Amino acid sequence: MNLKDKIRRMCREKNAVIMAHYYTDGEIQEIADFVGDSLALAQKAARTDADIIVMCGVHFMGETSKILCPDKKVLVPDMEATCSLAESCPADKFAEFVASHPEHTVISYVNTTAATKAVTDIVVTSSNARQIVESLPKDMPIIFGPDRNLGGYINSITGRNMLLWDGACHVHEKFSVEKILELKEQYPDAKLLVHPECRGAVVRLADKVGSTAALLKYSISSPATTFIVATESGILHEMQKACPEKTFIPAPPDDSTCACNECSYMKLVTMQKLYDCLLNESPEILVDAEIANKAIRPINRMLEISEKLGL
Repeated sequence: MNLKDKIRRMCREKNAVIMAHYYTDGEIQEIADFVGDSLALAQKAARTDADIIVMCGVHFMGETSKILCPDKKVLVPDMEATCSLAESCPADKFAEFVASHPEHTVISYVNTTAATKAVTDIVVTSSNARQIVESLPKDMPIIFGPDRNLGGYINSITGRNMLLWDGACHVHEKFSVEKILELKEQYPDAKLLVHPECRGAVVRLADKVGSTAALLKYSISSPATTFIVATESGILHEMQKACPEKTFIPAPPDDSTCACNECSYMKLVTMQKLYDCLLNESPEILVDAEIANKAIRPINRMLEISEKLGL
């Protein structure tokens, strides 16, 4: 059997489910039982009846699954697949920041470690951040971390003045305004799709701002046939798969001659590592029980609010 067949056979034998983020390589998305953004992956993990969850993404996604499913074995193909945004918000420093603003409700982006979530009141994703913020009283003081770009975008569209932690994603920070403008000149009918983790100068150029899932949905429903996509280029696989007749152009970064912008951490997940992970049931994600007990509350609150809002 080829590697794909062996992986699928092991999933059946071990009652394992493979979940993959849109930013992983196309072949990983193709073999996964479920592909989605951070919110969808968390919702799916909370409902699965599998004995083993293999999270093809980055480390915090595996932690989120383990916190939601403490009785299940959660595996990740590569423990080195971390997240620059999560790393920009060390839990101890964030806890000090939170303690210095005791009257604030703390909202943390899902792209954080379990320890950071443990000092949080509500977790959000790019799919539900705006709606969750808007569901809270307008006069409520809020700390938003760690993504300053997403937090700034939400402030700009809601009229809030959330106190922002100074963190960012290394992928979304690097998109070049100049190169995007050049592409827009080259493709005048193209729609620019932008993730809200991007810098404000890029967001202001967008025809559509949204999470990976929202950008995918827009690309499918829009009558436009050409799109410039300013988020991690892995999403283009699903976009092209859903709309083979349309053209998707990855927005380029500032610091490279490369025509696309990739998350090096997401690309650490390979078919061979996925196979080895299932075969050996390792590396396994483990979360300290005390941290997990604190982190589950803001995650559950996100899921409850999302369900209430129909997200």
